[in-house]
Amino acid sequence: MQALLEHFITQSVTYSLFAIALVAFLESLALVGLILPGTVMMAGLGALIGSGEVNFWQAWLAGIVGCLLGDWISFWLGWRFKKPLHRWSFMKKNKALLDKTEHALHQHSMFTILVGRFVGPTRPLVPMVAGMLDLPVSKFIVPNLIGCLFWPPVYFLPGILAGAAIDIPVGMQSGGFKWLLLATALLLWLAAWLCWRLWRSGKASADRLSTYLPRGRLLWVAPVMLGVAVMALVALIRHPLMPVYGEILLKVVSR
Repeated sequence: MQALLEHFITQSVTYSLFAIALVAFLESLALVGLILPGTVMMAGLGALIGSGEVNFWQAWLAGIVGCLLGDWISFWLGWRFKKPLHRWSFMKKNKALLDKTEHALHQHSMFTILVGRFVGPTRPLVPMVAGMLDLPVSKFIVPNLIGCLFWPPVYFLPGILAGAAIDIPVGMQSGGFKWLLLATALLLWLAAWLCWRLWRSGKASADRLSTYLPRGRLLWVAPVMLGVAVMALVALIRHPLMPVYGEILLKVVSR
């Protein structure tokens, strides 16, 4: 599917922007986003942006349009079909996730709508549940607009970084730099995830991972991993090929 999408997206600018908007729309659409590998597809689209085959700013705009369409259709579906949705077998199977989303919206609606846009399992649920709870449009629109504005570039970013790295001239022996770039990205992601687990450990109920990562262990694992990630980032910044890589990234956003 990814290869077919890449073939389709490189045929013309119109096709590419339509494909990006479609992926963002389906990733945001109620329940559909739970089964769609949207994160992988967005990263793949980001690689095409990083390699210069798709314009960054046009892709960003297409992603925003897709996000808004998906979220507002989901909001309307939740508002219009709230009773049938509660009786649907699929919703009953995912009742725990639905209940957590409802509770979060009751407690902190704006924060939940904004953060939920960036969390895979809740992204296609939050707008629909907001509609099911008859959340006022005035409370939904601001965090939704902010989330849809920043979500596309965040999810494009891994692919953009990878696509730009591929364009480093072969003669520069960039193998070590590419491995350092990959390691730094993974370490930063892992450090951010552990810090999030640490922040969440004092507020949320225990889950399966809590057995292996209790709060006491997170108190030292998260800072250590953050320190390692920062050191890797410093080594990446000081690498001789970093100026070349920076120029390629600058061309991506300045086209």
